[in-house]
Amino acid sequence: MKREKINIERELSSRSANIIWPLLSTPSGLSKWIADEVKNDNGVLTFTWGTRDGHTDSRKAEVVESKKFDRIRYRWLSDDFAGTYWELRLEKGDITDDYILSITDFAPEDDHDLVEEIWDNNLERLHRNTGV
Repeated sequence: MKREKINIERELSSRSANIIWPLLSTPSGLSKWIADEVKNDNGVLTFTWGTRDGHTDSRKAEVVESKKFDRIRYRWLSDDFAGTYWELRLEKGDITDDYILSITDFAPEDDHDLVEEIWDNNLERLHRNTGV
């Protein structure tokens, strides 16, 4: 199924790349807002989410590109997402000097709104858990 690129930008409540970068690039940081648990096994990250009925869902990803304090690009290791990636990019805001997080992801056309809602929920969790 063909996937379309989605771009989301949100201003973060921080002027410190030293605070933000680990939240985007480390298993402990990612587990604060992307998944319930993130583990690194020789460069393969396993993202795990829990469900209300006690079951879990896991996906594996790898970092395919990273430039510290600038951007990190992940690729899911699943045929369902072949040829796509998701990227987290930091940019400095012109007015407030706070950082802006630019998210690039891909979704089928009929799931575009659902993927944006998932990222909105993740960003809300990021703010709630870290204040960023």
